[in-house]
Amino acid sequence: MTPAAVSSRRRRGRPSREPREPDEARERSTARRPSGRSVRLRTVLLGAAVVAVFLGAIAVAWLSPLLSVRVIEVDGIEVVTYDEVVDALAVAEGTPLLRVDTAAAAQRVATIPRAASARVQRVYPSTVRVTVTEREAMVFFDAPDGTHSVDVEGVDFAVEPPPMFTPRLVTPTPGTGDPATRAAVEVLDKLPPDLRVQVETVEAPSPSDISIVLTDGRVVVWGGTDRSERKAAVVGPLLTQPGERFDVASPDLPTVR
Repeated sequence: MTPAAVSSRRRRGRPSREPREPDEARERSTARRPSGRSVRLRTVLLGAAVVAVFLGAIAVAWLSPLLSVRVIEVDGIEVVTYDEVVDALAVAEGTPLLRVDTAAAAQRVATIPRAASARVQRVYPSTVRVTVTEREAMVFFDAPDGTHSVDVEGVDFAVEPPPMFTPRLVTPTPGTGDPATRAAVEVLDKLPPDLRVQVETVEAPSPSDISIVLTDGRVVVWGGTDRSERKAAVVGPLLTQPGERFDVASPDLPTVR
């Protein structure tokens, strides 16, 4: 037998030297891996802990005096008084903030005659903030009991002298809920600002027959509230022409007399 053959036989007879993981090492690795059951249990326990913390926080906010009303802030008032707002708010000092029904409280504040709207917010840790939008006079009308102010919604909200430059409303039955009153303030609201300050009187025999008398005596016949945007665009250039009566009731065919 040649030396090469002997060497080949020796190589074929040697055991493989490829590394093999011992059985006990594999067992230790398997033991270290968490089972599906233990993972699910940990997830459940973690979720339960989070829920418990959340419920505890709610209980603290609901019961703790640390999160109770101690301050009431009121923004947006000029004529309405702070005491009027607090009385209408009806939220007692020491009430837990979480128990304050902000929607109901805002509705109560909005019942103040001069309040057009109100917003109530909780501001932690101990403040209730009230933001009031007051009504402003758009027109006024004279009545036996005095001068009434009417806002842009047609609401008769106060009996008092009107602010300067507020137009007078002349209509058969002025006041809240009157269709002619509502139409008159709607028309006035559509006027360009530079024209609105020139209005002295708004005459509204009916919702479809509205006229505007300017401080210089000129009259703008408006008609109804339909197409008011178009009428507002037409009336400005029309007033640059000489005349005393400017009719935009049909804004596509305006006339001057």
